[in-house]
Order: sequence, then structure tokens, then C-alpha cells
Amino acid sequence: MVSTKAPPSLLYMVKQVELIVRSHLDELVRPAGITALQYTALTVLERHDGLSAAQLARDSFVTAQSIADLVRSLENRGLVRRERNPHNRRELLILLTDTGRELLDRFTEPVRELEERMIRDLTSHQAEQFRQSLSKAWHALS
Repeated sequence: MVSTKAPPSLLYMVKQVELIVRSHLDELVRPAGITALQYTALTVLERHDGLSAAQLARDSFVTAQSIADLVRSLENRGLVRRERNPHNRRELLILLTDTGRELLDRFTEPVRELEERMIRDLTSHQAEQFRQSLSKAWHALS
């Protein structure tokens, strides 16, 4: 009797990719004294500076509870700063500092190379389809 195993689920495969990317990213940014999660938060602020802690947590894929420690660590390193929201004085906004921008600039090329390594066996058309498929999958579950 020949047994045919079902291929791994897409959810399993997405998790495998996430874990290996995070492992490589952690290794890449470790010399700067930050983690992949901290790097991700910095890149979110690079795209959308001046976010609340709650919005930064959502966009950085961390819990609201863990964002406080993450921001405190980045603030202690001088990579971000907090300012009162001029439209809502009770809210603090998190902003990227020049030092934070410089750190991100140092990793632009190595991170791009990691991404290229991930998709090196895809044609440019396949890479674009992959990007679109991931975006559609994310939107479907958001």
C-alpha cells in the first residue's frame, strides 16, 4: 500500500518562512545591539513616523504589553523619542531619531540582500506574484 502524504499546510509554510527570516534578521542586526523585532518597529516608524504605542504595536506585530519595553529599550539607545500629541495631550507619539535613521541606513543593503537571497530562485514575475499573493493573504485575514 502506497501512502501519499499531504503537502504541508500553507499556514505551516508561512510560519517556517517567518521563523527563518526572523532568525537571519536577528543575526544581521545583532552587532547593532538590537533584535529583529526592534528593527521591524524602527522600519515601521521610518514609513509612518509619529505613531502611538498601540498603532506601533499593531504595525510591528507585537502585543500592546510588549511594545512598552521595546520602545523603552529603543528610547534608551537614542533610536526613538516620545512626544506629546499636539492634538491629544494625553497621547504620546513615538518618533524616529536621527540616530535611528542612521542605524536603518546601515542595514538597508544587508536587509535587501537577505530579501534577494530569499527569492533568488524566483523570476522577477514570480517575485512580484509572491509579493501580491502575500499582500492579498494578509488583507483577507485583516
